[in-house]
Amino acid sequence: MNFTRWSARLPGTQRRAAARSDHGVSQSQRGEGAVPAARHEHAVDGDASTAGIDELPAREVLDRVPALVALVHGPDHRIAYVNDAYVAAFGDRPTGAPAREALPELEELGLLPLLDQVLRSAKPRTVKSRKVAGGRSYTFTCTPVTVSADGAEGAPEGASGSGVLVFAADVTDHAEAAERLRASERRQRETAVTLQRSLLPQELEQPDDLRIAATYQPGGTEAAVGGDWYDVITLGGGRTALVIGDVMGRGVRAAAVMGQLRTAVRAYARLDLPPHEVLQLLDGLAIEIDANQIATCVYAVHDPNEGRLVYASAGHLPILVRDESGTIHRAEEPTGPPLGTGGWLHASGSVPLGPGSTAVMYTDGLVERRDEDIDEGVAALERALAGATGTPQVVCDRLIRAAGVTADHDDDVAVLVLQHPARTGPDGELFRNAALELLGGVEAAPRARAFASGVLASWRFSPELHDLGVLAASELVANSLQHGTPPMRLRLRRTDRRLIIEVTDGDDHLPRRRRAEPADEAGRGIAIVATIASNWGSRRTPGGGKAVWCEFALPRTP
Repeated sequence: MNFTRWSARLPGTQRRAAARSDHGVSQSQRGEGAVPAARHEHAVDGDASTAGIDELPAREVLDRVPALVALVHGPDHRIAYVNDAYVAAFGDRPTGAPAREALPELEELGLLPLLDQVLRSAKPRTVKSRKVAGGRSYTFTCTPVTVSADGAEGAPEGASGSGVLVFAADVTDHAEAAERLRASERRQRETAVTLQRSLLPQELEQPDDLRIAATYQPGGTEAAVGGDWYDVITLGGGRTALVIGDVMGRGVRAAAVMGQLRTAVRAYARLDLPPHEVLQLLDGLAIEIDANQIATCVYAVHDPNEGRLVYASAGHLPILVRDESGTIHRAEEPTGPPLGTGGWLHASGSVPLGPGSTAVMYTDGLVERRDEDIDEGVAALERALAGATGTPQVVCDRLIRAAGVTADHDDDVAVLVLQHPARTGPDGELFRNAALELLGGVEAAPRARAFASGVLASWRFSPELHDLGVLAASELVANSLQHGTPPMRLRLRRTDRRLIIEVTDGDDHLPRRRRAEPADEAGRGIAIVATIASNWGSRRTPGGGKAVWCEFALPRTP
């Protein structure tokens, strides 16, 4: 075959050929629309060694390039030529054989349909970094060519017409470097995800009056993990703290900051402070951790006696509550700036959370989309919550699906769902309340003891627990009568797990446990309560005053 009769429509070949006017090739000799064949011409005024690349035969040029080159023609892509580099990579290939039989490497790489596409469209196509059987990686460029065989001796029969020039550049070094980079990024992401998950609660606390479930899903494999987090903290006395937040940024640093904030929240929660005071402390801590790192957070406290969720928000998305009738409430105000900004006094708000209600706390990954306003995402979540029934975990899963969150989602998502069940029948008998206003002076103490004794007897507690409960109520009431101010109140509450005794008064001085000397006539009441009860504590009430409580764990029944 006379290879010089083959020519490719490659960029620049027509311009270079037209510039060689001394060759004297006429348009009629070339053929209409054909590219001049590359021929070796001897220099007229100089030595042949000075000839440029344009003066070399096309086959000699292609044989010298380090890239792999193959030329095929016709609908069967029959081989017209392969260069030395191609032979060295894949072995000798018979001329005239169809590519499907003679070029198995192209079929393995899925390039044969691409050759058909290039032949039909007459447009070049490129596939990047394909790994071949030997482990090398190549970028393949398939370019349409025009085959001109004007009867030259050796031209293959039927070679006239269209063909495809396959040009494969070795990109093994680049591919290996890219793979090393991807592996490094995967290791960093796995480290961040492991850190993130280890800092989240491994098992949610389940308070007596609430049923809670949570879901955390990191962003897709190409996205660095963020700082989304949540927590559930039982405060004692039947109250529960719930918190969810989002640290701005991604990677190990965001996860580390998240862990510090979550640890601080648990410590501050033990102080039983109002939600806005907890956020105030967190705000100062966030600045100390990293002045350039900010985070959003909402901290809420549920008290079953009040049937409300008291909360404070630092730049976080609103809590959504579906009441027993199915109406959705959005807790929007008050909301302060994110943690770490400083100079802001946070405030607490509240939203009803009575029996039969479901509340949802979430991070922006659940509702924020690049192509829509975030308010539209929150509104869509409200609609999804209105129709999401079942256990808290079922509600979690349904909200995730309704928001279109998948494994390749581009942002972290954290969701916390809490339900206040409406208990009736035998289950309702396990959750009881009784309260007594403590009026008058010291005569209120015997009335309180009689009230506690009658209530505990009606609740059918064991004699031992009955006596301990009456003693604890008597000591708490006596402490309040001696050190507190009106109004005073005794409240007894039982759940399926514990008995809770609480006394409130108008004085905000919190009692503390201290060692009483033998000659002291007072100071032993709190010590007695702390000794006989499973747990005890005190807190300031929102309207002023304090509450002192203790609780007794009930024996487990089969």
